[in-house]
Amino acid sequence: MIFEHFAINVKDPGAVKDWYCTNVGLHVVFEMKEPPFMTFLADKTDRVVCELYHKSEVEITDFSKQNHLTFHFAFETANAKADSEVLQKAGASFVEEVNPNEDTILIMLRDPWGLPIQLCQRGKRMNKVDLV
Repeated sequence: MIFEHFAINVKDPGAVKDWYCTNVGLHVVFEMKEPPFMTFLADKTDRVVCELYHKSEVEITDFSKQNHLTFHFAFETANAKADSEVLQKAGASFVEEVNPNEDTILIMLRDPWGLPIQLCQRGKRMNKVDLV
């Protein structure tokens, strides 16, 4: 088996989609314009896909009340501090910065809905897939 996608039930899939496409560089792979508004987003490599949808009959996790290590989006970046500043100007909030070693910077933010975002600037990449 290979990883296809992960999914999150959110209150406003359209707003979340717009923010991540505008500010993080994700793009829409598939979008349903009627309930449950299933929307699939991918990064420029198309190797990881996130599904956003809204099902009111199912509990929506309030990630703003959860520890940021319970769940988070993790994005590889060449400049975590600069990207953190850009995302904070777009409505994200700073949580913490961790430097586990001299060549790694991990910055945790929360998007405008409270979903945790980790910016990962590493000296050695976590995967062997070449970025496009």
